[in-house]
Amino acid sequence: MDTLTSLRRAVRFAIGTPLLVGSTLVAGLPALAQAPAASAADGLEEVVIFGRGETRQLQGVTSAQIDYLPAGTSPLKAIEKLPGVNFQSADPYGAYEWSARIVVRGFNQNQMGFTFDGVPLGDMSYGNHNGLHISRAVPTENVGRVLLSQGSGSLATASSNNLGGTIEFFSRDPSETLSADLELTGGSDSTQRVFGRLDSGALGGLGTRVFVSAVDSTTDKWKGSGEQSQRMYTLKVLQPFGENGAKLTAYWNQSERAERDYHDLSYDIIRRRGSDWDNYAPNWTAAVAAGNACAAAAFSAPICDDAYWDASGIREDSLGYLALKLPLGESFRVDLTGYTHTNEGQGLWGTPYVPTPGGAPLSVRTTEYDIDRQGLIAAATLELGAHEINGGVWIERNDFEQARRFYAEPNVAAPTQSFTSFRSNPLLTQWEYAFDTETTQLHLQDTWRISDTLRVNLGFKAMKVENTARTIVGPNKTGTIDADEGFLPQAGFAWTLPGGGELFGNYAQNARAFVSANTAGPFSTTAAGFAATKDTLRPETSETFELGWRFRGETVEGVLTAYTVSFDDRLLAIQQGPGIVGNPAVLANVGSVTSRGVEAALAWRPTRQLTWFNSFAWNDSQYDDNFLNNGVVVPVGGKQVTDAPELLVKTELAWDTGSFFARVDGSYVDERFYTYLNQGSAKAYTLLNASAGYRFTDVAVFEELMVQAAVTNLADKNYISTIGSNGFVNADPGGTAQTLLRGAPRQLFVTLKARF
Repeated sequence: MDTLTSLRRAVRFAIGTPLLVGSTLVAGLPALAQAPAASAADGLEEVVIFGRGETRQLQGVTSAQIDYLPAGTSPLKAIEKLPGVNFQSADPYGAYEWSARIVVRGFNQNQMGFTFDGVPLGDMSYGNHNGLHISRAVPTENVGRVLLSQGSGSLATASSNNLGGTIEFFSRDPSETLSADLELTGGSDSTQRVFGRLDSGALGGLGTRVFVSAVDSTTDKWKGSGEQSQRMYTLKVLQPFGENGAKLTAYWNQSERAERDYHDLSYDIIRRRGSDWDNYAPNWTAAVAAGNACAAAAFSAPICDDAYWDASGIREDSLGYLALKLPLGESFRVDLTGYTHTNEGQGLWGTPYVPTPGGAPLSVRTTEYDIDRQGLIAAATLELGAHEINGGVWIERNDFEQARRFYAEPNVAAPTQSFTSFRSNPLLTQWEYAFDTETTQLHLQDTWRISDTLRVNLGFKAMKVENTARTIVGPNKTGTIDADEGFLPQAGFAWTLPGGGELFGNYAQNARAFVSANTAGPFSTTAAGFAATKDTLRPETSETFELGWRFRGETVEGVLTAYTVSFDDRLLAIQQGPGIVGNPAVLANVGSVTSRGVEAALAWRPTRQLTWFNSFAWNDSQYDDNFLNNGVVVPVGGKQVTDAPELLVKTELAWDTGSFFARVDGSYVDERFYTYLNQGSAKAYTLLNASAGYRFTDVAVFEELMVQAAVTNLADKNYISTIGSNGFVNADPGGTAQTLLRGAPRQLFVTLKARF
């Protein structure tokens, strides 16, 4: 699709959807209104944050926006309406980790930074090697706000992979008053979710505040067989000291997650089997027959890969931190955070490529993960007249073990083990590696208030990340590789204009550390490939310029930003063959990428009850250079970057009277390529979602009762959501690349919330 055609479609959508939304609300819900809290009408920022005073592009949402969505929805999905955000998932919640993908300005989530209350979450990939997904760090109901820096995050961000933007998640603090919250959700595909939270209020003379919460959530897959479930237990304690804002915060979260996977599709499978096609489970007979046919065909696709017996991901995480904010006088303060995170995980696939000797013509293949990481973040801020000087250090030690194992299915008549339980006693271990990653990052910056209207930031960060691998089983990749960047500058300004407008600009350099895993980065290639490249590989770097204008009136607020990004030494681990086979990747330096674009957002509140939010983004991300794959030139120069839509248009109309509330939103996502040569793509699509509810106050023992209904994919659109689930390919002339996932059809959820 050419740019002009895409632009025409986007304009039609931007004009037509609000009219549809408005007519729907006026016809059916004349008394309904915007925010899920009565106080949301008090200011635009309470739902959408526009980052006033910041020297870089920054927006965010508060818990009021998250409350619109079905209970348990990923907070990532809450920010997909912000300009430049392409978020995809095969489930209606955006929480299914195998499919969850976020792309901003051509950078995917592996190239972005993520933090939770300042604690690093790593790159939030499915096979996390250095962190965990936000869906396992905090229940959605406990999220207070989410901030997105599209271009470059703060120098103080604890991340070693944020070539592109950063996303910061913040949890709600314990309440100052004694209260209890209970939420019950049911809906499509036997969804059942229970959330409970108890706040102590301020205790005694010390003012200690505590909350504890628990979540139990299960839902069937919307196609195929299997259940996705999660239990979470959370504790947060806040202890204030004195009158100067000093406080000590303790946090602990335990997550137990098991999700049955959807089968990765190709266009060839969709043509032959339909987009509702999935794995064989619970049809064991069909899986055994397919395994026998695969062996008879000498393990050749598509017989082996049309479907597998079953697949799942299991994760158990413990995340905790202790954070101290300590003002020392009026002009000096210290912030300290120590954290710990442990993870045990298995990704399971029922594979016909390794039959069980003397048993079924298949086995269960796992990729196994064990993370044990600890870190410290320390910062100090000194105010000297017109200058605010901030410096700090982040250090982390991460011990990560990864293995590929196979487990027997000895019974031909019936399966013997569950796909939602950890496996033990493997049939064989194909490979196993232990990785030690040591991270040190420093930053120093000066914020200079030149005048009442002009503020300038100048600073830099330095990082050194050393990755050491130790071979336990498999090809020898023992060795060390490091990323050492001593000076990554950042500079910006914010200039307040007459009338309340604001100009801002930012320049930043960033670098990405190497990945310590056998399934990604320099260690994922062959032993010979690693030995040949470990001393010559350069870390990926980026250079970002952005210039923007924020504006605000009594009923309107918005932002307009232009940017250009140069991304150098881009490394690609090119998948060889079907993902389930697990062949070593071919690592290639594909040169540079140039991205240019424009982003805009506008929030209009013509009355206290009605809000209309719109965002628009145009992004042109192109590969600058051809590259070699096994000695063959791949002519990608001038091609569009995979999974980077040119146009994104989002709109949301919401209405709130304080009792009734309703919202309808729409999104247009342009064509996205899953081949580097731009020969295969997911078509552009438009989605609509809606929610409505009613609040009752002071009912018997309840301070507030609320009932809310939410519908996702209102028009029941059949579309491809996630692309690249099994990586990207150079070309796909036969449409056989199994790297696509269909989006969820229309789903309905009803939530009852009670506050005591």
